Amino acid sequence: MYRNNKDFIMKKNFRILSNEGVLKNKKLDHSVIIEVLKQGGVGVIATDTLYGLVGQALNKKTVRRVYQIKGRQPRKPLIILISSLKDLNLFNIKISSTVRKVLSKLWPGRISVILNCPHKHFFYLHRGTNTLAFRLPKKASLIKILKQVGPLTAPSANPEGLKPAKTIKEAKKYFGCRAEFYLDEGKLDSLPSTLLEIKNRKIKILRQGAIKIKI
Repeated sequence: MYRNNKDFIMKKNFRILSNEGVLKNKKLDHSVIIEVLKQGGVGVIATDTLYGLVGQALNKKTVRRVYQIKGRQPRKPLIILISSLKDLNLFNIKISSTVRKVLSKLWPGRISVILNCPHKHFFYLHRGTNTLAFRLPKKASLIKILKQVGPLTAPSANPEGLKPAKTIKEAKKYFGCRAEFYLDEGKLDSLPSTLLEIKNRKIKILRQGAIKIKI
């Protein structure tokens, strides 16, 4: 995709920390990241919980790369970040008014919700489970990227079975030049998102995480 990340980033006048595409700037213009993601690139950015290995969710080749880079179990779906409830339409997901009210109370926030997605077209995402997990984050800079790039797959930045990277240094050790870019936002020491499933109008807690909730 971008074999020389340093040259690409330098053209955009970013401060380079290494020749492998690490960016660090508190006032960072996200135009480079957005362009790389639009072209099918994969990178590491801070989500509202942990560092995530992100790529366009509606790009089959990109999703395949995310699985390959992470070493993800092929039958295990990925969490998808969205910028609004309307993004669910992109996955042909129809929700009832009741579920919409529930989601409106939960989001934006650090809660991922599993919804039914029985469509064959999205098999590359749901992996035969006929469900997908979505999260609408509250982080403004992340929403800005999502609005311009579209939904992103965002598993934690670590190979399957290893601890999530808390820093870009750790993420870079995991993935090296296989990721097009790394956006450094310091150390992230958060729990993963809380994971819920909504099925038959019932809510089930599958994982207590960054947000503690009771049903």
